[in-house]
Amino acid sequence: MSVTLFTAKEIEDLETKSTTPRFSHSLFGSIAIMALAFQWPSPAWYFQVGWTIIAAYSMFCWSSCFHETSHQGICGKTWVSVWLGRAIGTGLLVSYTAYREAHIRHHAYLNKPGDWELWPYSDPTTSLTFRRIFCWLEFPFGFFTSPFVYSRLCFSKNTPVKNPKVIRTMRLEYAAMAVFWAAVLGTIAWFSLWRPFIVAWVIPHWVASVIQTFRKFTEHLGMKSYDPLLGTRTVIGNGLITRICTYINFDIFVHGPHHRHPKIAHNKLVEKMDNYQQDNPDTKYPVFTTYMSAIKHTLPALWKPGVGMNVGAPAPKKEKWLGADNFVTDVAREILSDRDVSKVHRAS
Repeated sequence: MSVTLFTAKEIEDLETKSTTPRFSHSLFGSIAIMALAFQWPSPAWYFQVGWTIIAAYSMFCWSSCFHETSHQGICGKTWVSVWLGRAIGTGLLVSYTAYREAHIRHHAYLNKPGDWELWPYSDPTTSLTFRRIFCWLEFPFGFFTSPFVYSRLCFSKNTPVKNPKVIRTMRLEYAAMAVFWAAVLGTIAWFSLWRPFIVAWVIPHWVASVIQTFRKFTEHLGMKSYDPLLGTRTVIGNGLITRICTYINFDIFVHGPHHRHPKIAHNKLVEKMDNYQQDNPDTKYPVFTTYMSAIKHTLPALWKPGVGMNVGAPAPKKEKWLGADNFVTDVAREILSDRDVSKVHRAS
């Protein structure tokens, strides 16, 4: 498995940012899971719905943390990100290394055929009918479709991952995951704990997967450009709820600058986007002040789901780095062809 190589300045930013408060949701999520398991304070439906929403949103936040670990930017120590990522990935049924390998290529080849994370929407060989069916299935079955998409990096004969050591690591992680869940499900069956397991884990996990699917689609579905700042939707809002949700999700909603600068500390993303907007006042960036306005912009793409070539973009030009296997400081400068980057961003 590759290790993200940070500059001294990037490491300094990672070590000085405040990360621990962003896990505050986990306290409420843990309480909600326990309350669901023990039907506390009563089995009344309104308590169950309330606890389920809290538990589900906390699980969704952990998926955002999983994303952060793939960049190995939780803190200045790589091993923390790796092992935390493996723990979260086990719960999500996704190999940490498979996710990281897919995500590296997602940044390097955004909206292109080489963007395995956005398959099938990025694959011009898939039909509209197939993409439409897959898209609609992702909402109710995202907890299955997402693990399937990432598992392709490990098990597909066409995988872009060529390093046998990386493939071996992915397979070991899947094997460990199988052993873990076999032990968990065996214990549940032995003690007849299916009801609390379904109520406290399966249902919230399912709701969290629906939220995660909305997030993925809102950031990407229907976007044509290969330029990271123009090919993703970014949400920067002043509303209290938007700001809190952004904070506890490691600023993942500030997606454009994150895609261009995948090694930047998450607390620097808003400032980075502000700088781009100030430097290029005539450029219309897909930046939204509320998440609902970003969702509204996404809705038409649910009927014709796709990105890049599948929504009318020309075939991408040859990249500067064809076999990207790690994150870089600036995707536009280090990987993309200049002709796939907006003119105003080529020198900025």
